[in-house]
Amino acid sequence: MIIENSGLKGMSSDLAHLDESMEQLGFVRWQWEYYRATYDLKIEDKANREDYFLRINTRAESGKLESPHAVLSVEAVYIGRATFPHGLDYNSAIPDSILKAANGKLAELKSKLSH
Repeated sequence: MIIENSGLKGMSSDLAHLDESMEQLGFVRWQWEYYRATYDLKIEDKANREDYFLRINTRAESGKLESPHAVLSVEAVYIGRATFPHGLDYNSAIPDSILKAANGKLAELKSKLSH
């Protein structure tokens, strides 16, 4: 599921600030290459014993990811249910409690990137 109303799409930050902000909120930069990075946040639904991942895709506007001064722009925000052994189902219904938690983290991130 693409989260359209996060307000993050198009926001920019240097890599050092973006990494620090993401880490403070519990995101991990799992995938990256010279011009793109993907940050994931695991959200657990203990009631249903399901895991969901909030995923934020970014792309370098200037510089390469090997430099903390590279400027990245947020491209898209997704949420999906984890599937065995290591995939994400973006078409599954997302419980309201998980969406609420995800939107809270996105609002916190937007605030951090606005400063």
